[in-house]
Amino acid sequence: MSRIYLNAFDMNCAGHQSAGLWKHPADEGHRYTDLSFWLDLARTLEDGGFDALFLADVLGVYDVYGGSKDAAVADAAQIPVNEPTVLLPALAAVTSHLGFGVTVSTTYEQPYSLARRLSTLDHLTRGRVAWNIVTSYLDSAARNLGLDAQVPHDERYEIAEEYLEVCYKLWEGSWEDGAVVRSGGVYADPAKVHDIGHKGKYFAVPGPHLSEPSPQRTPVLFQAGASPRGVRFAARHAEAVFVSGPSPRVVRRSVDAIRARVAEQGRDPRAVKIFTMLTPVVGETSAEAEQKLGEYQSLVSVPGAFALFGGWTGVDLAELPVDQLLTYRDGDANRSALAAFTTAERAWTPRELAGFIGLGGRGPVVTGSGPEVADELERWVEEADVDGFNLAYVTTPGTFADFARWVVPELRRRGRVPSQPEAGTLRERLGGAGPRLAADHPGAAHRR
Repeated sequence: MSRIYLNAFDMNCAGHQSAGLWKHPADEGHRYTDLSFWLDLARTLEDGGFDALFLADVLGVYDVYGGSKDAAVADAAQIPVNEPTVLLPALAAVTSHLGFGVTVSTTYEQPYSLARRLSTLDHLTRGRVAWNIVTSYLDSAARNLGLDAQVPHDERYEIAEEYLEVCYKLWEGSWEDGAVVRSGGVYADPAKVHDIGHKGKYFAVPGPHLSEPSPQRTPVLFQAGASPRGVRFAARHAEAVFVSGPSPRVVRRSVDAIRARVAEQGRDPRAVKIFTMLTPVVGETSAEAEQKLGEYQSLVSVPGAFALFGGWTGVDLAELPVDQLLTYRDGDANRSALAAFTTAERAWTPRELAGFIGLGGRGPVVTGSGPEVADELERWVEEADVDGFNLAYVTTPGTFADFARWVVPELRRRGRVPSQPEAGTLRERLGGAGPRLAADHPGAAHRR
């Protein structure tokens, strides 16, 4: 039986993927500003068999729907939202094995400073950090960060390519192994600490990395783009890829494209772990789970869900008749999000989308008892060829606690999840041979 990897998909905000469910009396998302909420969640996830807490982030507001931010604000659709990286040291202090994936965009931050921040986090978590590399998709983010409009979609990836080159030089090539000696009155040997001398089209970084090597040096590299340009980027750089879609068949197309591109790069396509998004609604029995689902569905906010969809795709559903089929068009938002709902398998109308994305966003809801949900996860693994799941929540921490209580024990009985956490860094727990980048990864070429 192949291993199934489990991430809790969350965000440092009041409402992530299930618009309007902040109204549910059991939802504690409003406590996102309370550190004790996050500490309790981290303990729940580690004790419950999760591999990592995967934190999404955006740098703008969802203001496409109706040409206004009002629906997003009224329904807490990823606003208010706080910065994610600052949570990690505190969460690491109360856990021993849980990994932490954090989303940071290459479009609005300098690589020299981000490399230091991620090295710091890798030190403080003892090698449990992953970086979810995104290029951003909200026009509102561009406007608020000094641009008249977004950088065009494919150019954002060109910037990201050079961004990663700078980071590899800093993480892998600036400090040699053994540079830190702490002997004879010398902390680090200057002859083993090197300026990287980078001067490219987008970045100029002449000096050395500011941080000494962390346990993983380069954090585990996640990537979440499924557009053709995003797939090429993932094939070169990603160690784990996050895809989403409404069915295993839709997701399988993305998975096959990614694995084929990885092989073209001379890398092992099975070494790249692919995660898809599902939202579990679990009860002790199927009847209990169905009762929960009906309760949740009654609280969904359609405007809030459409606000999220508008931000993801750049499509304003307020402009479309409720029964008109969506059609694909290139844009500078998240192309893969729109492509997932305009496939040859089926196209969606706004009316149908309201029922689908209201709970859990771009991934389907899986409802049932522990064994029934485990069956569905195994079906997705076989049919979509994924390695694991980013599990979104309906209510927090309830969705994650229910999954840990009812589904994880069943997955353990089936040999899909280890009975005890594996030792080592996050990279090793995700199947890496050691804490460092694999030898066939392009970042490894920058080692001295």
